[in-house]
Amino acid sequence: MMNRFERFPEPLGEAELRYLDGEFRIVRPGSFVRCAVTGQAIPLDDLRYWSVDLQEAYATPEAVLTRMQERGRPMP
Repeated sequence: MMNRFERFPEPLGEAELRYLDGEFRIVRPGSFVRCAVTGQAIPLDDLRYWSVDLQEAYATPEAVLTRMQERGRPMP
C-alpha cells in the first residue's frame, strides 16, 4: 500500500500522443515529445503547440510558423 507521499516513477523516454482540438491523448507513456521542426525535447507539462492535421508537436510559436510556411499554408 502506498501512502500519499509516495509517487509512482515517472515514465522515461519519448511519449506517443494523439493530438486533438485543445487536448491530447497519451498513446504510449513517456515524459516528453519531440518538436517536429527543431527536434527539441518538449516535456509533456510544457507542451502548448501542436497540429491536429499533421499530428505533430512544436516547441515554440516560431516552429509552428516555420512548419506552416513550409507547407505553403497561411497563418490564420
